[in-house]
Amino acid sequence: MCDENDLEQFAGGDERGGLSRRDFAATSALAGLAACTSIDGGSAALTETMVTISAPDGRIDAFFVHPAKPAPAVILWPDIAGLREAKKAMARRLAASGYAVLIPNPYYRDLPAPQFADFADFAAQKGFEKVTPWRTRATAPDAVNRDATAIVAWLDGQRAVNTKRGIGNQGYCMGGAYTIYSAAAAPGRVKAAASFHGGGLATDKPTSPHLMLQKGTGYLIAVAQNDDAKQPEAKTILRRAADTTGANMEINVYPADHGWAVPDSPVYNQVQAERAWERLLALYANL
Repeated sequence: MCDENDLEQFAGGDERGGLSRRDFAATSALAGLAACTSIDGGSAALTETMVTISAPDGRIDAFFVHPAKPAPAVILWPDIAGLREAKKAMARRLAASGYAVLIPNPYYRDLPAPQFADFADFAAQKGFEKVTPWRTRATAPDAVNRDATAIVAWLDGQRAVNTKRGIGNQGYCMGGAYTIYSAAAAPGRVKAAASFHGGGLATDKPTSPHLMLQKGTGYLIAVAQNDDAKQPEAKTILRRAADTTGANMEINVYPADHGWAVPDSPVYNQVQAERAWERLLALYANL
């Protein structure tokens, strides 16, 4: 998961395509502009709304966007800064490719979204201190499993969702582990899990995500280069677990730092983010 060192890396910029502090504000503005723009989902405009989902731990507020025709569902788990405009823009882009996309508020037990406008706001508000108690109450994997089960049930009740197709899910930073937990919580429905610079995927705990892989589920593990440097053995642990389970897993280390796939991150790397986006679409093509 993200830690304070990761946030310092977010703020540093990157000569390989990441953003400088000066460019950060421009990126956040672009994310806001995309959120306000009408996006065409092919032959018809997208429909979007904030929704509320009943779950065992309370009521989850979430953003839902989908094309006119019923489409395969995707759950987009946010990073540590939560549900905000940059994530909504990502969901709109995915919906325009033919998916019904839901972004849950991971901190719904404490506050409705958004808790932060963007990563700059997260840093300004001492975000790590703020979210620590929220994350404690959203205990993984148990709380994530409860949330995922409720979300899948809600999605399967929506006319916008093509229930003949599997459900995909993708996560960033802390959301990376959520994707594997979600696939384990609803193995009959969640058929794909994509982790982008996710943390804690291979630990020595009995609840480690690598121990919860599912045969028949496709996994995309996109690793940041500095995360790989911290835990180079994680790739081997995940590969062995996938081979043992019989799960289909693609693992790649990207030449970019933690946070590189998120448009409002100061280390956003557009070249590598687009490369990973294409791999995501390839994964979901098999839903």
